[in-house]
Parts: sequence; structure tokens; C-alpha cells
Amino acid sequence: MTPPVGSPVLPNKWSTSKSLLSKDRHEHLGSLHLAAADTALHDKPIPGRSFRSTDGSEVKEVNLLGSQNSNNDMRGRGEESKNIIDEPPAMDTRPNNNNDDNRQPLVEQKLDEPEVNAGGEMVNDEGVTLQVIQNELKEIVDNNEENVLEENRRSDNAKDFKGPTNERQRAVIEAFLHSWRGYKEFAWGHDNLKPISMSYSDWFGLGLTIVDSLDTLYIMDLQEEYDEARNWIDQYLRFDVNRDVNLFEVTIRVLGGLLSTYHLSGDKMYLDKALDLGQRLLPCFDSPSGIPYSDVNIETMKAHPPKWSPDSSTSEVTTLQLEFRDLSRSTNDPAFETAAAKVNVKVHELEKNEGLVPIFINANTGQFRNFATISLGARADSYYEYLVKQWIQTGRRMMISLLMIIEQRSEEYYTSWSVSHLEKKHLYIGELINGKDFKPKMDHLTCYLPGTLLLGYKNGMPKSHLKLANDLLETCYQTYMKQPTQLAPEISYFNLNGESDSDIYVKTNDAHNLLRPEFIESLYYFYAITGNKTYQDMGWTIFEAFNKYTKVKNGYTSIGNVKNPLNTRPRDMMESFWLGETLKYFYLLFSDDRNEIDLDKYVFNSEAHPLPIRDD
Repeated sequence: MTPPVGSPVLPNKWSTSKSLLSKDRHEHLGSLHLAAADTALHDKPIPGRSFRSTDGSEVKEVNLLGSQNSNNDMRGRGEESKNIIDEPPAMDTRPNNNNDDNRQPLVEQKLDEPEVNAGGEMVNDEGVTLQVIQNELKEIVDNNEENVLEENRRSDNAKDFKGPTNERQRAVIEAFLHSWRGYKEFAWGHDNLKPISMSYSDWFGLGLTIVDSLDTLYIMDLQEEYDEARNWIDQYLRFDVNRDVNLFEVTIRVLGGLLSTYHLSGDKMYLDKALDLGQRLLPCFDSPSGIPYSDVNIETMKAHPPKWSPDSSTSEVTTLQLEFRDLSRSTNDPAFETAAAKVNVKVHELEKNEGLVPIFINANTGQFRNFATISLGARADSYYEYLVKQWIQTGRRMMISLLMIIEQRSEEYYTSWSVSHLEKKHLYIGELINGKDFKPKMDHLTCYLPGTLLLGYKNGMPKSHLKLANDLLETCYQTYMKQPTQLAPEISYFNLNGESDSDIYVKTNDAHNLLRPEFIESLYYFYAITGNKTYQDMGWTIFEAFNKYTKVKNGYTSIGNVKNPLNTRPRDMMESFWLGETLKYFYLLFSDDRNEIDLDKYVFNSEAHPLPIRDD
């Protein structure tokens, strides 16, 4: 996909439907004044043309002159582009003594007499009519506009994507487009699609599905749909609106999505939007402790704790650093990185349970909640994920790693072997209830961990991480394969004391599937790092199950029961992460080029938005 750079007005399939040849860019041809195209457009001089006419009182002749040497006005790559066609220079009959500018102004001369043809049309000396001259001029300008924009919209750091190369990728594209069409018809501009009731759900009213899907569209080379999304963001995505948003969710989905697409495409419009949003989120960090508040009104920029609790989820306040650091590095404004880095320092100083953190923290006191559950799943998962990914993002210069967390007491506190069938042992990650009582329960959210451990191993962590990653990946896969639908539940339990006939069992209230991406993300890392196509086959089995049990007429829906293929209880909700994460990871997993996103150059945030690795 050819990336656009910095211009709110783009041609053809990248267009925002605005014309570069707008009426205010050239004078009325009826009164015989033609705007000079910026000479930066022309590789060769435009041949001089003149014509004669009357406007009722006087006759004028206009010459169009071009120059090969107009090197002062070419827009630099990666900069915010201006209008390609400039206003005509003021008429001046004095000699041009500026040797640094070879461009010539329009020359206006009086003629002795007008010339018209038999049909009353104005003509030049060769008998060519004004309409023909107009058409020729427009063709020259159009061609040169496209050439300049093609050059200008390429960023040195922009990445080009070629689209699907095999049948599995094409199947993912089909699933994406099926989802996109339903969203476009019934939920356009809203956060999430409700595909069964043909309606929508708004969480923050920021068009989450559009922003979350943006880099997926770009990576898949879906140019028409990308153009639709870009146009909406350019014209309608505003943050000066009176509503509360969650700092964590808006950071990983919206800020992350804008920054990612900016880096992939080089289009500065996204960075401008990201900067506006980042400035509105900064007040969250103005708490007594430095631990950010979880919510903020993005118009008044007043932040506060969640309304449902005095405490925030630990993951909410510690999964911001990738995005805020990248925003600072991209804008040369250290305020964002400084604010997020202080959270790292504060959390590092707090007392922990052998390096493991409780799932709740208070922004006013800066302390963890006493006797809170310890988990690597919901409410804490991405804290651990970002320890590793921050380390990678900074070129392995930030010496914080999961090594210190997992290895200290992982065997004692977190890993256990299911023994109901000795030949089928499953390594899994449990929880500590009240910070001390072990519970053999694992969230699907925890299935990010195999991939994160493998990323750590790839970047220099000990080989023991590889063994742990492999074992956990197999357990996560079995949470899918042991269900009749071959779709994993939200929570799985492990049979230690004969609670079930199965090693892995599911409680009725936990049997739902929300189209989550965590295991597919891990499969993608395993394929991208090892090249082993077995992981592609594992993913294909799951993709086919999604198609069979969650696809509906107007999109895909979460389901309430993975245990019953005859009654999955569709829940009428298509979350934005289905397009932004799950389908993106499927697409990359099935790629013939396992370096389609180079993991030595990019690190994915918690919402699957790739951000550049920086070693500065």
C-alpha cells in the first residue's frame, strides 16, 4: 500500500473527496484569468500558450510559463503538506532581478484586437479555442499533481504492504470485510457493532472500531476501506467533547491506533490527532501519588478515580508507557514519557508479594489494596506484558524484565500440574485469592503470556523462558480443543481434586467467548520467531471455528456458551478488538512472510498496534 504523508487532501483512492483543483485555487476562466500551477509541479516547462478575447472593455493575453528550477517550493517528505497549487503571483511588469528564483509571473498584455472563430468562440493565434486550452492545462496540472503527491506521500519510514498472498490470508480478509460492511451499515462512527439487532453500542463515542481497525486496514492493503476510515478520522474524530473516558482503554485503542498508523503510513494527520488526545489525557497523572487516575473528561480535562471503586485496576495504570513514550519521541515533547515513567518508578518502589502485584491500586494513596487477589489475568495482565515490551521498545536499555517477576517464585505460587490424567499434564497460571490462597483458575487473557515470554527469550532472556512459553502455549491451545466448538471459554479451571471428569473444565457463567485475541497473538509470535508452520495450522483450526460458530449475517458476534455447538447463545456484540487485534494477528500468522511486521523494528502494544523500537 502506498502510504500518504501529512496531507489532509489526497488523490484518487487515498482521497478525502476534496478536489485539489478547487474553485478558490484558480480564477474564473470565464473572465480569462488562469491560475499558474506551482512550478514545483513541473518536470519540464509548460509550453507558452496565449489566447485573445474580449471582456466587454479590454482585450488581454495570458501566458503560462513553467520552470525546471523551482526547488524552493517542493514540500519535504514527512512534513505537513500545504496546498499543491499556489495563488498566482501578483502582476508586475518590472524585471525580475532575483537570481535565486527563476519562476516567472503571469504576464498580462493588451492586444490590438480580439480574435474569435465562426462560432463566436475565443481562439488563440493558431485557432485553438479556450475550452481546448483549459482541458490541456488541466491535464498537465492533474498529471503533475499526481506525480508530486506520489513523491510527497512517501515517508522514509513508511512501510509498504502488498496484500494477501495465500488462501488463508484471503479468508481472513473476507472475514474482515464481512465485519466491516456490517459495521459500516449499522454502526458507522460508533464504538461497536451489534450485528444481530443491526444497531450499535457506544462506550466513549469515539468511533473505536474505526480507529482500532485503521492499521489493520493498512496492513491488509484494503485501500478503499482505509480511505473511508481516514476520511472519518480527519473530518469527525474530535476530542473536545464533554464525556468521560477510561485512560487505559483510550490509550491502548485510540492513542495506540493513531500512533501506529502514523508510523506505518507517515501521515502526519494521525500524529496531530494523537497529540491532541495525549494532552487531554495528561491530567490523569496529576494525582497526589503520581499513580494516574483511571478516568478523565476529555473536554474539561478533569480526572478522577473510577466511579465503581476508589481503586483502579493495576493494569489500567501500568499499561500506558509504550504509547506515552512513543508520543514523546514522535513529538519531541518529553511531558508524556516523563509522566508515564514516574508510574514505573512508583510501582517499582511498592512492596510486592515476591515480585507479584495485587490487581488493585489507589491513585490517591499510591498503595496496592490490602489482601487483593494476585493474578496474571484480568486487571493485572498487561502490567507484566508491558514490563517486557517496554524493555524491547527502548532497545533493551530499560532494565525491567519479566525475568525478575516470573522466576522468583513462579513454581511455588503460580504453576501447578493437573494430575487427574497423568499422561496429559497441563502447565497453567493460577491465582492467589486474598494474596495467599491458590486457585487453579486461568483467564483466557493470560494466554498473552506464552508469546510475551517468547519475545523475552528472543531478546536475550534465559532459555527457561522458552520451556515455560511452550508449555503454556499448549495449555492455552487445549482450552480451545477441549470444547465442542473448539473455541475457548473466558475462564478455564483445572481439575486438581476430582471436580470434573476432564482435566480442564468450564463453569456455566464462564463459558462465553468474546472473540478475544490473546492466544492468536501468542501463536503469531511463535510462528514469526520460529518459522514453524505448525502454529499456522493451530490458528487455522481456531479461525474455522470462529467462522462456524460466531459469524452472523451482519458481522461476527461474541457467544455465551462454547460448550454447546447447538446453542451457543449469541450475545449480539462485535468488539472493536475483533478487527483491531484478532483478525490482524490471524492475518499476520498466515502470512508467507513471517517478517511482514519485523519484530526487530516494531513492538505491538496491548491492542495489537505496532510501535517502533527505539534505541535512542
